[in-house]
Amino acid sequence: MNLDLTNKQAIVCGSTQGIGKAIAIELAQLGASITLIARNEDKLEAVTQELDTSKGQQHDYIVADFSDPYDLNINVQAYLKKKSIVHILVNNTGGPPGGPITEAVSDEFINAFNQHLIANHLLAKAVIPGMKEARYGRIINVISTSVKQPLKGLGVSNTIRGAVASWAKTMANELGPFGITVNNVLPGATRTGRLESIIESKAQKGGISIEATEQDMMSEIPARRFAEPEEVAAAAAFLATPAAAYINGINVPVDGGRTGCL
Repeated sequence: MNLDLTNKQAIVCGSTQGIGKAIAIELAQLGASITLIARNEDKLEAVTQELDTSKGQQHDYIVADFSDPYDLNINVQAYLKKKSIVHILVNNTGGPPGGPITEAVSDEFINAFNQHLIANHLLAKAVIPGMKEARYGRIINVISTSVKQPLKGLGVSNTIRGAVASWAKTMANELGPFGITVNNVLPGATRTGRLESIIESKAQKGGISIEATEQDMMSEIPARRFAEPEEVAAAAAFLATPAAAYINGINVPVDGGRTGCL
């Protein structure tokens, strides 16, 4: 099985912590050179130093905010003048705030749409020409299991994640003839800062301890535990490799079996 990403260039978004950082580390271990994108330059510098360089990889970063997709696009276009071909794009950014959809205001949808779908689209359009030239491209979107089964209390997120999944499937159909695949990784409950905040909020609202809240959440997962970021990263990294060339336009849940549908 060919898992070698030597001489491949990857952009990994939201890569200073959690799942994004884990994906960057995994891709580098497979031989890819990584360009990290996030807001905090100090954290970007720190993560860059953690990445594997044993195969001659050269890593760098772009400071950008996904809440301003057009500024993000300008920064990426400037970067591509130096490195014209990016083989792998991992779209990943933090989810919208929770809450019932009936209480959401229009700006919440607009902001989430810009941060997720518009940012993803501008990044994809920037790298697709180089992928076509290389006859090798992997666009991987880290979304949510809400694509398959909407999650309670995440009205805006459910809506926007579904839009991103449909965008990705449409793009997969259009780019398949050029050796480019587009797939979605759907993390379930994963030990990240976002999960910690969700647990704290649930515990506070329910008037129970954090430990009891965790146990209650894990009881709904057949694996009876939360995922580690590295486990989600492994799925994303496989989709980036030559071995996954015939996997295109799919949603891959990494959720310990929690999603109640196929």
